[in-house]
Amino acid sequence: MIENTILVIGGTGKTGRRVADRLTAAGVPVRVGSRSGSPRFDWHDRATWAPAFAGVRAAYVTFYPDLAVPGSPALIAELARAAASAGVEHLVLLSGRGEEEAQASERALADAVAGTGTAWSVVRASWFMQNFSEAFMADGVREGTLVLPAGDVPEPFVDCDDIADVAVAALTGAIPPGQVHEVTGPRALTFAEAVQEIAKAAGREVTFVPVPLDAYAAELRGFGLPDDEIELITYLFGEVLDGRNVAVAPGVRAALGREPRDFADYARTAAAGGAWAPPA
Repeated sequence: MIENTILVIGGTGKTGRRVADRLTAAGVPVRVGSRSGSPRFDWHDRATWAPAFAGVRAAYVTFYPDLAVPGSPALIAELARAAASAGVEHLVLLSGRGEEEAQASERALADAVAGTGTAWSVVRASWFMQNFSEAFMADGVREGTLVLPAGDVPEPFVDCDDIADVAVAALTGAIPPGQVHEVTGPRALTFAEAVQEIAKAAGREVTFVPVPLDAYAAELRGFGLPDDEIELITYLFGEVLDGRNVAVAPGVRAALGREPRDFADYARTAAAGGAWAPPA
């Protein structure tokens, strides 16, 4: 029997955690899809998929490490078919803006559930603001120097809270299915400008240092980062961050009837919460 439970695949991640928290606060039963969940969910263990989908009405799908990874469209299609077979009524996929494999995954999702009675939605996001405070860039900011292979190309960074609000609206039927919601922040900033906003909010000096992509990849390799993760990072900085995503998109306003959160507001909130407190 299908209940009102919503499965959040990647429910411990930056957007999944926020989606799960919002659904729980609204009284919606949530199942966190992760390798430590119960029932557990593992992208690379298909035997875990059917138990995770059992009794689920809708699912929020985030793919690890990123839909830019080759082969992700086929895996997304396989997952979508498994969800449809389990009677899931609606799949909401988190996708990446300007990523060829991500857009192919969006099409694979829609094609896989066509004619099954399972609806789909896509939340296609720009780079997360929270990458500066909750991911691989946070340590550099805390130490006062952020080194990245990023030049002067601006990016309309989006707040993960806005992503979660749009996803929840789709999952709960507040906005109709069958749409791609392209979400960004209200303005595009270079990485140097974003770091300036962070420094202002944190009340201390933080410097941005651009470096060549190959030198950055070599440094990551020296830190022992796996080759597949290095390839993903170099793809995102070397290809996706080429100006294709400079334009601001109206997805947050169209879905929620309000403007997206500005980077300066995000920086003030993160700084007040101690995200960039310097190392002791």
